[in-house]
Amino acid sequence: MAIKHNQQIAHNHFRKDWQRRVRVHFDQAGKKKSRRDARIAKAAAVAPRPTDKLRPVVRCPTIKYNRRVRAGRGFSLAELKEAGIPRKLAPTIGISVDPRRQNLSEESLKANVQRLKEYRERLIVFPRRTGTKATKKGDSSVEEVKAAKAGENVTRDINSVLPITQAKGVTEGSLSAYPATENAFRTLRVARSDARLVGVREKRVKAAAEAAAEKKQ
Repeated sequence: MAIKHNQQIAHNHFRKDWQRRVRVHFDQAGKKKSRRDARIAKAAAVAPRPTDKLRPVVRCPTIKYNRRVRAGRGFSLAELKEAGIPRKLAPTIGISVDPRRQNLSEESLKANVQRLKEYRERLIVFPRRTGTKATKKGDSSVEEVKAAKAGENVTRDINSVLPITQAKGVTEGSLSAYPATENAFRTLRVARSDARLVGVREKRVKAAAEAAAEKKQ
Protein backbone atom coordinates (compact mmCIF):
# COMPACT_ATOMS: atom_id res chain seq x y z
CA MET A 1 0.00 0.00 0.00
CA ALA A 2 1.46 3.34 -1.03
CA ILE A 3 1.76 6.16 1.51
CA LYS A 4 -0.04 9.33 0.47
CA HIS A 5 -0.91 12.80 1.69
CA ASN A 6 0.08 13.11 5.38
CA GLN A 7 2.41 10.07 5.26
CA GLN A 8 0.11 8.00 7.50
CA ILE A 9 1.43 4.55 8.46
CA ALA A 10 -0.79 1.69 7.30
CA HIS A 11 -2.49 -0.20 10.14
CA ASN A 12 -1.64 -3.74 9.11
CA HIS A 13 -2.75 -6.17 11.81
CA PHE A 14 0.36 -8.29 12.03
CA ARG A 15 0.71 -8.24 15.83
CA LYS A 16 -2.36 -10.15 16.94
CA ASP A 17 -1.86 -12.46 19.91
CA TRP A 18 -2.77 -15.48 17.80
CA GLN A 19 -1.24 -17.98 20.21
CA ARG A 20 -4.18 -17.40 22.56
CA ARG A 21 -6.72 -18.07 19.77
CA VAL A 22 -5.23 -21.28 18.39
CA ARG A 23 -7.12 -24.45 19.29
CA VAL A 24 -5.43 -27.82 19.25
CA HIS A 25 -6.86 -31.29 19.71
CA PHE A 26 -4.20 -33.03 21.75
CA ASP A 27 -6.99 -34.26 24.05
CA GLN A 28 -8.61 -36.38 21.32
CA ALA A 29 -7.53 -39.68 22.85
CA GLY A 30 -8.58 -38.58 26.34
CA LYS A 31 -11.99 -37.37 25.10
CA LYS A 32 -12.55 -40.69 23.38
CA LYS A 33 -12.03 -42.49 26.69
CA SER A 34 -14.26 -39.99 28.50
CA ARG A 35 -17.11 -40.56 26.04
CA ARG A 36 -16.74 -44.31 26.37
CA ASP A 37 -16.81 -44.11 30.17
CA ALA A 38 -19.90 -41.89 29.99
CA ARG A 39 -21.69 -44.42 27.77
CA ILE A 40 -20.83 -47.25 30.19
CA ALA A 41 -22.03 -45.18 33.16
CA LYS A 42 -25.30 -44.33 31.37
CA ALA A 43 -25.91 -47.99 30.47
CA ALA A 44 -25.35 -48.99 34.11
CA ALA A 45 -27.68 -46.25 35.36
CA VAL A 46 -30.60 -47.27 33.14
CA ALA A 47 -30.02 -51.04 33.44
CA PRO A 48 -31.72 -53.34 32.60
CA ARG A 49 -33.40 -50.99 30.14
CA PRO A 50 -31.93 -50.52 26.63
CA THR A 51 -29.58 -47.61 26.15
CA ASP A 52 -31.45 -46.32 23.09
CA LYS A 53 -35.08 -46.12 21.99
CA LEU A 54 -36.70 -47.95 19.11
CA ARG A 55 -36.57 -45.86 15.92
CA PRO A 56 -38.67 -46.18 12.73
CA VAL A 57 -37.38 -47.04 9.28
CA VAL A 58 -37.53 -43.98 7.00
CA ARG A 59 -36.27 -43.03 3.56
CA CYS A 60 -33.40 -40.59 3.17
CA PRO A 61 -34.44 -37.21 1.70
CA THR A 62 -33.84 -35.98 -1.88
CA ILE A 63 -33.91 -37.99 -5.11
CA LYS A 64 -30.20 -38.75 -4.84
CA TYR A 65 -30.47 -40.73 -1.59
CA ASN A 66 -34.12 -41.86 -1.32
CA ARG A 67 -33.19 -45.42 -2.34
CA ARG A 68 -31.55 -45.81 1.09
CA VAL A 69 -33.27 -46.27 4.44
CA ARG A 70 -32.15 -45.08 7.86
CA ALA A 71 -33.41 -44.69 11.41
CA GLY A 72 -35.90 -41.85 11.83
CA ARG A 73 -36.64 -39.52 14.74
CA GLY A 74 -39.77 -41.29 15.93
CA PHE A 75 -42.87 -43.24 14.98
CA SER A 76 -45.89 -41.37 13.67
CA LEU A 77 -49.20 -41.32 15.49
CA ALA A 78 -50.83 -43.31 12.68
CA GLU A 79 -48.25 -46.10 13.09
CA LEU A 80 -48.78 -46.25 16.85
CA LYS A 81 -52.56 -46.35 16.39
CA GLU A 82 -52.29 -49.14 13.81
CA ALA A 83 -50.04 -51.16 16.15
CA GLY A 84 -52.40 -50.61 19.10
CA ILE A 85 -49.94 -48.65 21.27
CA PRO A 86 -51.17 -45.50 23.07
CA ARG A 87 -49.08 -42.43 22.29
CA LYS A 88 -48.48 -41.67 25.99
CA LEU A 89 -47.44 -45.25 26.74
CA ALA A 90 -44.91 -45.47 23.89
CA PRO A 91 -42.14 -43.28 25.43
CA THR A 92 -42.39 -45.18 28.72
CA ILE A 93 -41.58 -48.53 27.07
CA GLY A 94 -38.67 -47.35 24.94
CA ILE A 95 -40.44 -46.26 21.73
CA SER A 96 -39.59 -42.85 20.25
CA VAL A 97 -42.54 -40.77 19.03
CA ASP A 98 -42.58 -37.95 16.47
CA PRO A 99 -46.08 -36.40 16.29
CA ARG A 100 -45.10 -34.18 13.34
CA ARG A 101 -44.15 -37.05 11.04
CA GLN A 102 -46.66 -38.12 8.36
CA ASN A 103 -46.89 -41.38 6.41
CA LEU A 104 -46.78 -40.75 2.67
CA SER A 105 -46.97 -44.39 1.58
CA GLU A 106 -48.74 -47.53 2.65
CA GLU A 107 -45.49 -49.52 2.46
CA SER A 108 -43.71 -47.43 5.11
CA LEU A 109 -46.75 -47.58 7.37
CA LYS A 110 -46.94 -51.39 7.20
CA ALA A 111 -43.17 -51.80 7.66
CA ASN A 112 -43.07 -49.66 10.80
CA VAL A 113 -46.23 -51.22 12.24
CA GLN A 114 -44.62 -54.65 11.81
CA ARG A 115 -41.48 -53.30 13.49
CA LEU A 116 -43.53 -52.12 16.46
CA LYS A 117 -45.32 -55.46 16.77
CA GLU A 118 -42.05 -57.38 16.73
CA TYR A 119 -40.70 -55.08 19.42
CA ARG A 120 -43.75 -55.61 21.64
CA GLU A 121 -43.40 -59.38 21.31
CA ARG A 122 -39.78 -59.26 22.48
CA LEU A 123 -40.26 -56.57 25.12
CA ILE A 124 -40.10 -57.48 28.82
CA VAL A 125 -41.79 -54.90 31.08
CA PHE A 126 -40.88 -55.04 34.76
CA PRO A 127 -43.73 -54.31 37.21
CA ARG A 128 -43.43 -51.11 39.22
CA ARG A 129 -44.17 -52.89 42.49
CA THR A 130 -42.16 -56.00 43.24
CA GLY A 131 -43.40 -58.67 45.58
CA THR A 132 -47.04 -58.50 44.51
CA LYS A 133 -48.48 -61.44 42.65
CA ALA A 134 -51.09 -59.37 40.79
CA THR A 135 -49.57 -58.01 37.59
CA LYS A 136 -50.74 -54.83 35.92
CA LYS A 137 -51.99 -54.90 32.32
CA GLY A 138 -48.98 -54.76 30.00
CA ASP A 139 -46.46 -56.10 32.52
CA SER A 140 -44.55 -59.29 31.76
CA SER A 141 -45.08 -62.50 33.64
CA VAL A 142 -43.07 -63.46 36.72
CA GLU A 143 -41.15 -66.12 34.77
CA GLU A 144 -40.12 -63.63 32.07
CA VAL A 145 -38.97 -61.11 34.66
CA LYS A 146 -36.87 -63.73 36.45
CA ALA A 147 -35.32 -64.84 33.15
CA ALA A 148 -34.53 -61.21 32.29
CA LYS A 149 -32.87 -60.61 35.65
CA ALA A 150 -30.81 -63.77 35.16
CA GLY A 151 -29.82 -62.59 31.70
CA GLU A 152 -31.18 -65.60 29.83
CA ASN A 153 -31.61 -64.83 26.09
CA VAL A 154 -31.89 -61.13 26.86
CA THR A 155 -30.15 -58.34 24.96
CA ARG A 156 -30.21 -54.61 25.53
CA ASP A 157 -29.02 -53.65 22.07
CA ILE A 158 -32.11 -52.82 19.97
CA ASN A 159 -30.06 -52.41 16.80
CA SER A 160 -28.82 -56.00 16.97
CA VAL A 161 -32.31 -57.43 17.55
CA LEU A 162 -34.20 -55.23 15.06
CA PRO A 163 -31.54 -53.95 12.63
CA ILE A 164 -32.27 -51.59 9.75
CA THR A 165 -31.01 -53.26 6.57
CA GLN A 166 -30.84 -52.00 3.01
CA ALA A 167 -32.98 -53.77 0.43
CA LYS A 168 -30.90 -55.80 -2.02
CA GLY A 169 -31.68 -57.41 -5.35
CA VAL A 170 -33.23 -56.30 -8.61
CA THR A 171 -36.72 -54.86 -8.30
CA GLU A 172 -39.25 -54.24 -11.02
CA GLY A 173 -38.68 -50.85 -12.61
CA SER A 174 -35.04 -50.49 -11.50
CA LEU A 175 -32.21 -49.85 -13.93
CA SER A 176 -30.69 -53.27 -13.27
CA ALA A 177 -33.88 -54.97 -14.50
CA TYR A 178 -33.12 -53.96 -18.10
CA PRO A 179 -30.79 -56.13 -20.23
CA ALA A 180 -27.21 -54.99 -20.63
CA THR A 181 -27.61 -54.77 -24.43
CA GLU A 182 -30.28 -52.06 -24.10
CA ASN A 183 -28.95 -48.61 -24.99
CA ALA A 184 -31.07 -46.19 -22.97
CA PHE A 185 -29.48 -43.07 -24.48
CA ARG A 186 -30.15 -44.20 -28.04
CA THR A 187 -33.73 -45.16 -27.17
CA LEU A 188 -34.40 -41.70 -25.76
CA ARG A 189 -32.82 -39.95 -28.76
CA VAL A 190 -34.88 -42.00 -31.21
CA ALA A 191 -38.06 -41.25 -29.27
CA ARG A 192 -37.31 -37.51 -29.31
CA SER A 193 -36.51 -37.60 -33.02
CA ASP A 194 -39.74 -39.44 -33.83
CA ALA A 195 -41.78 -36.93 -31.85
CA ARG A 196 -40.08 -33.96 -33.52
CA LEU A 197 -40.32 -35.27 -37.12
CA VAL A 198 -43.85 -36.66 -37.02
CA GLY A 199 -45.24 -33.75 -39.07
CA VAL A 200 -42.43 -33.78 -41.64
CA ARG A 201 -42.80 -37.51 -42.23
CA GLU A 202 -46.57 -37.25 -42.65
CA LYS A 203 -46.03 -34.52 -45.23
CA ARG A 204 -43.54 -36.69 -47.14
CA VAL A 205 -45.92 -39.67 -47.16
CA LYS A 206 -48.75 -37.46 -48.37
CA ALA A 207 -46.58 -35.95 -51.13
CA ALA A 208 -45.42 -39.41 -52.25
CA ALA A 209 -49.00 -40.63 -52.41
CA GLU A 210 -50.05 -37.63 -54.51
CA ALA A 211 -47.09 -38.13 -56.87
CA ALA A 212 -47.99 -41.80 -57.30
CA ALA A 213 -51.61 -40.85 -58.07
CA GLU A 214 -50.50 -38.35 -60.73
CA LYS A 215 -48.35 -40.97 -62.46
CA LYS A 216 -51.28 -43.36 -62.69
CA GLN A 217 -53.33 -40.71 -64.44
